[in-house]
Amino acid sequence: MAKAERPLSPHLQVYRWYLTMGLSIGHRVSGIGLALGLVLLTWWLLALASGPDAFAFVESVKDSVLGTLVLFLYTFVILYHLCNGIRHLVWDFGYGLDPEVAFRSGQAVLIASGGLTLLLWLIIALFG
Repeated sequence: MAKAERPLSPHLQVYRWYLTMGLSIGHRVSGIGLALGLVLLTWWLLALASGPDAFAFVESVKDSVLGTLVLFLYTFVILYHLCNGIRHLVWDFGYGLDPEVAFRSGQAVLIASGGLTLLLWLIIALFG
């Protein structure tokens, strides 16, 4: 029985990494992060419905350094997923598919999501 000479599928180590590849993986990971964040929201809502003691505990966790860091990162995840989703929507209309434009729009996604996160937290710190 002769063995078929078929090409092997290349693995990720074979490809040269591009920003757009990383952002695509990041978009999927951020989607998972958004789903995990719903667990935290559910915990907060259940504590709110359970009474003042349970709610005070969740608020103390939220106001801790670790809780603040988690909320900050979650804010970035939300805004990254939003900005990259808008980028994908533009691609769906057939615009921005040129490699150079795709690279620049990827940079814009990172800058916009980081900048919007910082802006939102600055507004919260000043007025919240």
